[in-house]
Amino acid sequence: MITSFKNKRVSKEPGHYDSFFLHSGEEGIQTFNEQVDLVKEKLLTVFERADQPFKGSTTEEIKKELLPIMKLSGETKPFQEVLDEIGEAVLSNSLHVSHKKSIAHLHCPPLLTGVVAELMIGALNQSMDSWDQSPSATFVEEELIKSLAEYARMPETADGVFTSGGTQSNYMGLLMARDAFCQTYWNHNVQKSGLPQDLGRMRIICAEEAHFTVKKSASQLGLGEQAVVTVPTDGNHRMCIKSFEKIIHRLEQKNLLPFCVVATCGTTDYGSIDPLSELAEICQRKDLWLHIDAAYGGALLFSHSHYQKVEGMQQADSIGLDFHKLCYQPISCGLLLIKDRKHFQWLSLHADYLNPVKDEQEGIVNLVNKSVQTTRRFDALKVLLTLKTLGTDLLGSMIDTTMELAEFAVQYLKEKPEFTVENQHPELNTVVFQYQAESSENLCELNRQIQQVLYQKGKAVIAKTSVRGSTYLKFTLLNPRTTREDLKEVIEEIERTGKSIMNGGHRD
Repeated sequence: MITSFKNKRVSKEPGHYDSFFLHSGEEGIQTFNEQVDLVKEKLLTVFERADQPFKGSTTEEIKKELLPIMKLSGETKPFQEVLDEIGEAVLSNSLHVSHKKSIAHLHCPPLLTGVVAELMIGALNQSMDSWDQSPSATFVEEELIKSLAEYARMPETADGVFTSGGTQSNYMGLLMARDAFCQTYWNHNVQKSGLPQDLGRMRIICAEEAHFTVKKSASQLGLGEQAVVTVPTDGNHRMCIKSFEKIIHRLEQKNLLPFCVVATCGTTDYGSIDPLSELAEICQRKDLWLHIDAAYGGALLFSHSHYQKVEGMQQADSIGLDFHKLCYQPISCGLLLIKDRKHFQWLSLHADYLNPVKDEQEGIVNLVNKSVQTTRRFDALKVLLTLKTLGTDLLGSMIDTTMELAEFAVQYLKEKPEFTVENQHPELNTVVFQYQAESSENLCELNRQIQQVLYQKGKAVIAKTSVRGSTYLKFTLLNPRTTREDLKEVIEEIERTGKSIMNGGHRD
């Protein structure tokens, strides 16, 4: 609800708005300092007392607390008054992702370099669509992408663009694959002429464990979900190569047109990595576009002990990598790398006011030609600040620490007869397991309740997922500050909670 008094006169005297913006004047700088100090104090107070990952409020309790502060009006109020009103309700009911027992999702604790960079990004407010709106930012993004592509051992023709995350990266990779295929196979330009008549024959191949955005992208691109053919996985939840080759043969026999393979480097549930090198070799032989969804596992590029798991990634036609997962950047911060920059042609359209052809002729870079977005944030800054400050060695050490934690969790769970572990040799830092009480008739309900009770009591934030139709629990161990002792405490709390539920306690 918004209450406004539009007939109320507001001063329009020169300088009246100076204290509301950051600029070279004293008023703006003073207000900025005051407001940043107030926010900093509020945040530090919340973090200092955050002894649990979540305080356990129900949806109704949060709604009741927040609803009164959602009323808007035409009245101007002091910032501190508004911060006091909003801050306590919002901050205290937020998930503390940096807590060592917040181990549910691909939702990382942000590095301080990333947090501070967000302040710089917001204050500068560069728009990455055209050079004149982001002169230094354009150069930073372009050069950082060159360095990252080189680090990933991609060819000199490689290029990329920052994205909002894996969903956008997958969409753009598949869009380029579709348009490149249509141009090559039918000499048909989708950008100019729309979808070809025979589009219904085109097929995308991915593992059954692939991210749901593969089907979502196929739908949005006019191919339909029916265009996505899934391949069975092996005992380690990786795409089965033999099944993959059989499916390609079967599609060709049916006069269908497989044009793109999506390999996953780090599935959401198990952290499984498809056989990238083998898939790359087959795709090259069959002239198929290889898109690698490395939103999660792409960070292994920086690992000291596990980098070999992403061997073959450098041969992909397109790669999506999320820095807001295992590279500890604030949301959102994704990257799409492509093997050959010429494929950005499928996104390019000139607008006289933004990226005229003359700019291109004069060598002016307007990054709108590389993205499905127009206005876009300067997210490259937080990655640059992080990599320059930490260095890739320290980042790799953090990643390796979490991998060791996952291996420890598996061994500790296996020592306890009440648990069964689904992925006993985790390729990343995800562990999927189930609490199994002999006398329980409904393990699904038991494990669902365990997850909910831990969340509501604020003991730990863990996830649940489905394995062959049964509810399992899941650790996603992104936080390098989490210790073995923390994991032991969480596992023992799961045991206690399970037994309590079995004995009639903690019912919904």
